[in-house]
Amino acid sequence: MSIIYTTNNDQSHTTTKKQETEMENVKVKLLSNMQFLGTNEDGLPVMMDASPNLGGENKGVRPMELLLISLAGCSGMDVISILRKKKQDITSYEINVSGERREEHPRIFTKIKVEHVVRGKNIDPKAVERAVQLSTDTYCSVIGMLRQSAHIEVGFRIEESAI
Repeated sequence: MSIIYTTNNDQSHTTTKKQETEMENVKVKLLSNMQFLGTNEDGLPVMMDASPNLGGENKGVRPMELLLISLAGCSGMDVISILRKKKQDITSYEINVSGERREEHPRIFTKIKVEHVVRGKNIDPKAVERAVQLSTDTYCSVIGMLRQSAHIEVGFRIEESAI
């Protein structure tokens, strides 16, 4: 038996061939207690679990943490790609993300802070600013989706590398 549950109000939508080919597919399987193993179509794994106070064993990432990781990964891929095209000498790059959730259920993110930390030699601040802006405003699908419910603050910091 299959049950389809939709949360949008448009009950009269049709699926075109193009939409079908763009569909992302993942599978999530219960392993034990609150531990789940998620895999994408290529079989790459992501372990998820709840905290002990919710019946978990701390053996995986929380689903809401995965949203923040996804945002950082999506934006990071955009930014590093743009900076490489701009021939910036990047020696290290990381993205720090924190999120505030509302108290009532569903406990969605209401505020997210993103900090891009770029390390390298003679990094052009305007190049970093433009790369972060393009990712935030145009390319990062995760930011585009999360900004529908959360205020997202994005910044960057450049650290000169000695090597």
